[in-house]
Amino acid sequence: MNVAEYIVKRLEELGVNDYFGLPSDYNFNILYTIKNNPNLKWIGCTNGLNAGYAADGYARIKGYGALVTAYGGGELSSINAIAASMAENVPVINIVGLPSTKYIKEDMQYNLRNVDYKTYMNTFSSVVAAFAFLEKDNAKQEIDRVLGIMIKEKKPVYLAIPSDIALLKIDDKYSNYDYASNKDVLNDAAQKIAEKIAKSKKPVIIGDVLIKRFDAEIEYKDFVMQSRIPVSNFLMGLNLIDMDYEKYIGGYFGKYRNPISQKYIEESDCLIAVGTIYNDINAFGFNLSKKINDGIAIYGNYTYIDGELYEDIKMSDLLEAITKLIPPKNIEIDKPNIGYKQRSADVVPLTTDYVYSRIQSFIKENDIVISDIGSITYGIAQMRFLESVDVQLQTIWGSIGWATPAALGASIAKPKSRVVLITGDGAHQVTGMEIGTMLRYGVKPIVIVMNNNGYATERLLSRDSKEDINDVISINYSKFARVFDGDVWSTKVSTSEDFDKALKVTQIMNKMCYIEVYTDALDTPLLTQDVVYSKKEKVDYKPQIETLQVNDVDIEEIIKTTPSSGFEYETIVHKGIAGNN
Repeated sequence: MNVAEYIVKRLEELGVNDYFGLPSDYNFNILYTIKNNPNLKWIGCTNGLNAGYAADGYARIKGYGALVTAYGGGELSSINAIAASMAENVPVINIVGLPSTKYIKEDMQYNLRNVDYKTYMNTFSSVVAAFAFLEKDNAKQEIDRVLGIMIKEKKPVYLAIPSDIALLKIDDKYSNYDYASNKDVLNDAAQKIAEKIAKSKKPVIIGDVLIKRFDAEIEYKDFVMQSRIPVSNFLMGLNLIDMDYEKYIGGYFGKYRNPISQKYIEESDCLIAVGTIYNDINAFGFNLSKKINDGIAIYGNYTYIDGELYEDIKMSDLLEAITKLIPPKNIEIDKPNIGYKQRSADVVPLTTDYVYSRIQSFIKENDIVISDIGSITYGIAQMRFLESVDVQLQTIWGSIGWATPAALGASIAKPKSRVVLITGDGAHQVTGMEIGTMLRYGVKPIVIVMNNNGYATERLLSRDSKEDINDVISINYSKFARVFDGDVWSTKVSTSEDFDKALKVTQIMNKMCYIEVYTDALDTPLLTQDVVYSKKEKVDYKPQIETLQVNDVDIEEIIKTTPSSGFEYETIVHKGIAGNN
């Protein structure tokens, strides 16, 4: 078979049935190969960035994703999306079409003045795990090498394919990309971990997103249930374990909002980190008093035990081996309150607290929830979810706009699941054109756009929350959804009663439902305010102290030390309230 046929066959075996991208004369031979395969589907997006985000969202659900771009401007448009996949261990293959080899030395379009057809590949080299420029003598070998690295490391890769090389006939002999754990290293590591857990009095497990990436969710749950060790998670590991599980101590929010999780983790004599990414947003600042790799830290294909590295062992294999060796612990825990309390739907202006409490009860079994970065992430973090709900966040890379095209990819990847997209107005303006692509291909997510007239988190971080640098152009989003040809129901809500009605309408609609939610510019989740105000310069913010008695404190001091939150001074004086409350 030819090179293009070989690549799509190998990817089809990995579950990739859909390709995202844009057409170009340089990649037509690849696109026609996809179009001519009855098992595959081409999804044309509006630009390279959005296509990359869509492939990322697809890969998070199906395991792997594929993006097809073209040399120069097309591929460079997607580089931010590929960088995001690299940061978050999302295996996406970027297949790039180039001019035919006979033109490679000519000054074709999309070139810099000094022609070098490997220039843009070299640009991508820092944001992919492997890359290759396919030529007559190396095509089969390089395809197998690059795909093998993608599978092992769960990171994006890059293939540059001249248009004539795409049609080059190569050996179609099957290549086995799987790899096995080193049994001796595996057994040694499992035994040492089991012994360390057995000796501990206060072990705690922290789970995170790499468990999903390395397909170890079943083994992780078995380990947690068998060990009966108290278990928490970083932000992107949300809902890895049933939130009703008796040993679940809630998400780790650093020093904010869940003191029970913080207490157990800080007092632990055996911290077991599984698939963690220790990032400032994902771990709510660098608040851990201990280094993760100094305890037990299990990653995709390597592990640390007391600072010692054990390589070539799969996460799933190691968890399975440990589970067989450890007896259950008998540790009593304090169970925290998890989730938002339900509130009555008074006809009052909407607040984010009410919005997130209602979304929490709106989410049903097997839903896929996709949240954009910013204050929305912190609203989602405090929700209680049913065990079967799949929550997808992008907190490591944190590029606004990811969620909308990622929801397209997720909807294509799992068409029988309901996708609920929650995005902000600023983020939605970056990539909102993919709403049209959703309608074009008949996917039907629930889209909730939080319209607070700008970048809410940046407003809170700014010296003056009313600065216009954080404004965005005003859009009537409910009308925006109807600009495109397609079957969509949309509405705008600004009261709690109307929001409830809108959510109920979505239950009877067999089409995309698009809800614009209007809230005050400075109304953000309390967890957002905790995190933001603790970062503000020259503010000694103590989130555990929520109220001050006015008669005991000089009023000027309250005003001077209170983070800028948009409240008027007389309100502070009247209620005696400081900080975010």
